[in-house]
Amino acid sequence: MFSSRAAWDAAVNRFTEERRRRSGLLDLTVSNPTAVGLPYPLDELADAMERASRAPYDPQPLGIPTAREAAALEMDCDPADIVITASTSEAYSFLFKLLCDPGDGVLTATPSYPLLEHLAGLELVELQLFPLEFHRRWEWQAGRAREAVTARTKAVVVVNPNNPTGSYLRGDEQDALASLGLPILSDEVFFDYPLDDGMRQSIAREDVLTFTMGGLSKSAGLPHYKLGWIRVSGPRKDRAVAALELIADNFLSVATPVQQALPDLLRIGHRVRDEIRARTRRNLDALRRALPPRFTLLPVEGGWSAVLQMPRTDEDPAVALLDRGVVVHPGYFFDFDREGFVVVSLLTDPGVFDEGVKRIVS
Repeated sequence: MFSSRAAWDAAVNRFTEERRRRSGLLDLTVSNPTAVGLPYPLDELADAMERASRAPYDPQPLGIPTAREAAALEMDCDPADIVITASTSEAYSFLFKLLCDPGDGVLTATPSYPLLEHLAGLELVELQLFPLEFHRRWEWQAGRAREAVTARTKAVVVVNPNNPTGSYLRGDEQDALASLGLPILSDEVFFDYPLDDGMRQSIAREDVLTFTMGGLSKSAGLPHYKLGWIRVSGPRKDRAVAALELIADNFLSVATPVQQALPDLLRIGHRVRDEIRARTRRNLDALRRALPPRFTLLPVEGGWSAVLQMPRTDEDPAVALLDRGVVVHPGYFFDFDREGFVVVSLLTDPGVFDEGVKRIVS
């Protein structure tokens, strides 16, 4: 009756079953910035949207000019290179439609956020996976990527910084990425959240067609306002923008008021971003202080997550921690290649986070 685009009746794993059975848990997986006690300038946001709600409907497939100009300031590019979307997820959907026929493949590294698997499946696109290599940090290796290339590979997806490992792609890694000669889809929703003082560089190549994605959800801490963007760069970018305009014209999914309000939302959102930066850095420092030597906190350069390697045990550590009243993400949710990893959100309310870490250690 239904298509095979997704596993509509997928089996529920033990961790999810156990979590559903319990209440009163300390949730160290929260990713919604509006639900963790951060101060939001609600009156300013309401005023901005009230003013924008008076704008007449202007169905511009690529986005109304003021919205494209505001996003271009964020991305340091020409507004003509910007495509406004309803979200980063929709941006992926448009780009898969642009670059792939059903059954084609896109490369991406693991560990990685599981949403990408579902977005690709819904577009009848195959994910061709290869591993990041962990040495002193998580590294992107072109040789690993080439091993996964087939005749049907049409693009490569990178997350910069990666979710959940928090590793930015450095300059030499970006050059290696471009050497594949494939269009690049660079998801940079966490780019503005560095957790160390290392170098970070956005991916916007001129030697290969590149699509750099961002949006209000993460960069401004406003997931409920539903607006994202794509910056197009490199060879044939004008043709790509024109094709994306045709795709977007069939949906016209971005509401006029949020586009009209985008300059104000970004200005206000920068203050929310500062609050999130302070929160994630505070929690990372607390985690480093609290962990004894038998736990390993893997290097993290940016983003909202931290990866822990737990002491060896015969039991799934994420399930075991439910018995202690703590929710963490199991590493296998992100396709880690071995057991014993868990992922925690650095966005968590500090009181909940500190008590949760205390229980993890105990």
